[in-house]
Amino acid sequence: MPSMDMTKGSIVRELAGYAVPLVLGNMFQLAYNAVDSMIAGRFIGADALAATGMAGPVMNILILGISGLCIGAGVLMSSFFGAKDNDSLKRELSTLLVSGTIFSLVVAAAGIIFARPLLSVLNVPSSVLDITALYLRIIFIGAPFTYFYNALSQAMKSVGDSRTPLKFLMASSVLNCLLDLFLIGYMGFGIACSAVTTTVAQAVSALLCFVYIRARVPLLSLKVSEIKMDRSLLKTTLSYGSVTALQQACQPVGKLLIQSSVNTLGVPVIAAYNAVTKVDDFAFTPEQSISHGITTFVAQNRGAGNTRRMREGFRKGLMLEAAYFLFIAAAVLLLRRPIMSLFVSGSGAVDVIEEGCLYLSTMAFFYVFPAFTNGIQGFFRGIGRMKVTLLGTFIQTSLRVVFTFILVPHYGIHAIAYACAIGWSAMLLYEIPYYFHVRKAAYQAG
Repeated sequence: MPSMDMTKGSIVRELAGYAVPLVLGNMFQLAYNAVDSMIAGRFIGADALAATGMAGPVMNILILGISGLCIGAGVLMSSFFGAKDNDSLKRELSTLLVSGTIFSLVVAAAGIIFARPLLSVLNVPSSVLDITALYLRIIFIGAPFTYFYNALSQAMKSVGDSRTPLKFLMASSVLNCLLDLFLIGYMGFGIACSAVTTTVAQAVSALLCFVYIRARVPLLSLKVSEIKMDRSLLKTTLSYGSVTALQQACQPVGKLLIQSSVNTLGVPVIAAYNAVTKVDDFAFTPEQSISHGITTFVAQNRGAGNTRRMREGFRKGLMLEAAYFLFIAAAVLLLRRPIMSLFVSGSGAVDVIEEGCLYLSTMAFFYVFPAFTNGIQGFFRGIGRMKVTLLGTFIQTSLRVVFTFILVPHYGIHAIAYACAIGWSAMLLYEIPYYFHVRKAAYQAG
């Protein structure tokens, strides 16, 4: 089994070896929505690009809420793996899968029923309300597949194997792209087809994880008799996972509220905002992946009682975050116009591209803030301080939303970048002092 024991060996090599495949895997996951948006915008039109953009925040609440629950459970599984408690590791995975089946089915049903009323509340223009609701309902059908992929891939990541989930995401992302190009670009099908291909790709990635674990990872392979819910572990899982899910969902809830403000500015601005948020997602994802690497590293070494290694791993994780910021800021500044041109063409493209370039020329400098907030969040998750991460994210999201509603009516989507910077700054002002307050006890507990 290609697991990674982070309790020994080179810290930088272990962190990078874990984080790089995770970065690529998350990039491919984001590619689902980005490819949908690009193909929808270029082959169907600006209305379709706007529709996928307005559905995006709702989809992200689903995806990040699910992944948050799995990340919380992953911290427990990493601790069990570091402590060599394989029995508890299996019981935790079983509990996660059984409880998650119920959760994902309820979420799917609610999403299908309430998609249209929710979009109406969010000020979605009537001209694109029907196609946006249809797109969103099909996406919600795939919620169970999204959950099972995240649960099984998180189990593999908790034992240090971040490479295999990457391979499966690559395969499913390529499938999604090819299906979109053929069915929409060549055959001329509409936006519903875009949602169907995304759902199919999610199902394929979940199936590949299941088959691989059954064949190659005996530590995580569950017998039928082992598939049951452990009530004591469920309570701990929910205390970790539910808080992490709420913390993960805070961001897309904030985006949903911001989207409702943007939706009042007209279809061209909505289309531009959809494009730049995809760029932001690609920029933020490696920062989040390094953060998850810090979480797994700290959790494994905490389980093994390696105090010094916990501290050094966190420090070097922050160094990786800083190095990545320098790279992504330069890349976005240099390539912002060619990037925006990927999303739209034809009539109205110039206005969309100009709006997007103005936003990106400012936001590129602000990517430094989430680099450090994500790194610190990774440490707190690794030591089990989930409520700290939730409160920090809540502070950041609340301020970002408030200042968006204040500034956007006067300055357009360009002002959202400044609203984000204000939120991230407040988050750091809360979390940095708290780190120094708890670090002695945290390292002693390790």
